Amino acid sequence: MHQVAQLITKDAEPRIVVLSALSGTTNALVSIGDAMASGDRHQAKQQIDKLEAHYQSFIPELVKTDAARNKTKQIVGEHFEFLNIILKISFSEALSKDILAQGELLSTKLFSVYLEEKGIDHSLLPALEFMSIDVHDEPQLSAIRSKLQTLLKQQGDKKLFITQGYICRNVRGEVDNLKRGGSDYTASLVAAAVNASVCEIWTDIDGMHNNDPRVVKKTLAIEQLSFEEAAELAYFGAKILHPTCIWPAQQQKVPVKLLNTMQPEAAGTTITQDAGSVGVKAVAAKDGIIAINIKSSRMLLAYGFLRKIFEVFEKYRTPIDMITTSEVAVSVTIDSGTHLKAILKELEPFGSIEVEDDHTIISVVGNEIAKTPDVLRRLFEALTPVPVRMVSYGGSKHNVSILVPSSFKTQTLQLLNKGLFGLE
Repeated sequence: MHQVAQLITKDAEPRIVVLSALSGTTNALVSIGDAMASGDRHQAKQQIDKLEAHYQSFIPELVKTDAARNKTKQIVGEHFEFLNIILKISFSEALSKDILAQGELLSTKLFSVYLEEKGIDHSLLPALEFMSIDVHDEPQLSAIRSKLQTLLKQQGDKKLFITQGYICRNVRGEVDNLKRGGSDYTASLVAAAVNASVCEIWTDIDGMHNNDPRVVKKTLAIEQLSFEEAAELAYFGAKILHPTCIWPAQQQKVPVKLLNTMQPEAAGTTITQDAGSVGVKAVAAKDGIIAINIKSSRMLLAYGFLRKIFEVFEKYRTPIDMITTSEVAVSVTIDSGTHLKAILKELEPFGSIEVEDDHTIISVVGNEIAKTPDVLRRLFEALTPVPVRMVSYGGSKHNVSILVPSSFKTQTLQLLNKGLFGLE
């Protein structure tokens, strides 16, 4: 928070700062909710006390004056009083959302007290007053824009605003959350709502890299990506950014910058309409993939066959990542087994079904790589030792995806790092 305060006051341009919860808080709140859902109030109480102790030790590190410490202790006391009260209430889905919201409410209020102590003029904008989702849990951008602009007009000539990421209200007016993308999603929605000059996502990594630095020794930060390239990378496994975070900023053509809080001088990655260059930019991996093969010589060429297959997945709100077809079979991949049994049961009338789990999609992303000479040759030469299960090429001019057994993920990423980028 001390570092963030320096970052957000470096110039006079008006800004809205979106904060997530303190590290580890959301996971702790999920555990508290899980314990309550299972009826283990004792375990929930232990988790609450442990989390409160963490915040009590955080306060003296954050603020130094007696006045500020008293304020922060009061804030922490109020929120943990709420968490202790709910131990006596019947657990519900709505209550679990209230529990999860405490992290962002705490972090923003505590940060506000720190800014106040430092004499930094600002205003706290409650996200629950403008961030909303519809009946399908999708953000209502037009409503967000209207409510947020009304709130900002009430703030006079203030230049710095703090708000909560992740949390929102649903169509029933209850406390809810954005589910996917968290605070980054909020930042992108806010940036689109106010037509910001830029949306900066500050993390602990200096931008998006050309490969997974946890798996591959030598990686490079990517200076510039188009919205399409970034969305492909985010969807197919680049952990620094959730795919939903691209869409709102892209709608209003607001540039997105991925920057490093601990290394603010690093250039990071800029995401704009323009890709900046042609060719391979990065490789990303998406784990937990299930491949489903439907073989039917009798029905595959029949009119409407593929539509009926897709309708099964649509019914269970399960997206398909990759698809390949032949004269007698269609293979698809999904990234969630939540409704797998029901899906397989409905697919049975269409033919024989084979299921393979523990697979990984490796995506090679770059501007117009489908048209770039040599990319496919280098890609498949690099993958000679790898048993490739499926290939998706041509669906997007920015992406070539392959499906491999997850046991070959590390080897595949390393081989591609050498074959496509010359890095070992």
